[in-house]
Amino acid sequence: MTTPSAAADTHARHPHAQLDLEHFLPYRLSVVSNRISQIIADTYARRFGIGITEWRVIAVLGREPGLSANGVAERTAMDKVAVSRALARLMERGLVQRDTHGDDRRRSVLELSAAGYRIYDEVVPLALARERALLAHFSDEEKRQLDTLLDKLGQGLHGLAHEDGAD
Repeated sequence: MTTPSAAADTHARHPHAQLDLEHFLPYRLSVVSNRISQIIADTYARRFGIGITEWRVIAVLGREPGLSANGVAERTAMDKVAVSRALARLMERGLVQRDTHGDDRRRSVLELSAAGYRIYDEVVPLALARERALLAHFSDEEKRQLDTLLDKLGQGLHGLAHEDGAD
């Protein structure tokens, strides 16, 4: 069995690229996002019995009824399988309903049911209140800067996708 000091000695003799994870932007963004999402999700789970994925689906359909499952996945940037499972749970609970597109019977569209809209109408003010609390320590200028910086990071994603040939 290798001791921690022996592992450190071996590591020191074989230099490797260094990554200070605590200062690596993608990691930091992920940690902050996950922590915020979990705090908010705990509220949704306790009050409405829905998780993060279900809430995101409800949020998108509350704003954009008539999307396909693929459309929901695109808008939420979530995996299609995760969206499909969330939709199945929401339909089982009667919060989302599926219909066929008027012009194309092969294409299904999704929308919130009356019960789904009741949850949406309750959760939206809670979500906005959580956002206000999260940003309470920011000045108006810092909020504008954060918004601008997040937009720029989003624009940078396009460049990353092209670098890896993922386009």
